[in-house]
Amino acid sequence: MTTLVIDSVPHGRLTTNDVARLRELFDAEYSAEFGAWDPDQPYGYAPHDHHLIARAGDEIVGHVGWARRTIGVGAAEVMVAGVGGVLISPRARGQRVGARLLTHAAASMTDAGGIEFGYLGCREEVVSFYESCGWRRISAVEHSIDRTGRPATQPPGPPILTLALGPNPRTWPAGSIDLGGRAW
Repeated sequence: MTTLVIDSVPHGRLTTNDVARLRELFDAEYSAEFGAWDPDQPYGYAPHDHHLIARAGDEIVGHVGWARRTIGVGAAEVMVAGVGGVLISPRARGQRVGARLLTHAAASMTDAGGIEFGYLGCREEVVSFYESCGWRRISAVEHSIDRTGRPATQPPGPPILTLALGPNPRTWPAGSIDLGGRAW
């Protein structure tokens, strides 16, 4: 693989070429199951405010997106960066591209200011990858709006991971989680 470059791009500054290349990356992985990728509502999930894009030459080989949102956790309000769209092209897998992207994503979340935690849901098969990157698994009831636009409640068990951010990170509060919208 040629030299890897990771760019941090606000959603509104994605170029037409970026969108086309990201669509190629996502559609190669998910089009059979979910249809075409839409940057403004990817597969029915919440869109991203910010994109970390791994490039090898002219090719996009990886992506992590995040969006700032205040969510409810028990009696507390917590400012999170909801993470989604974590994808590495098959030719770049096994080369720590995902770990590098997550490191850059954490730095961009911290640099954005006021974000206390990264937050994501994932499949069981990839939990160990996120944990190797410093994310911690939590267990809680999660309320959200599902991909079809209806209220949904997920019981404890399916993977939810958080990453404490900032110079004085706090512990994730106890209680059920209300995402106040769609998951990422």
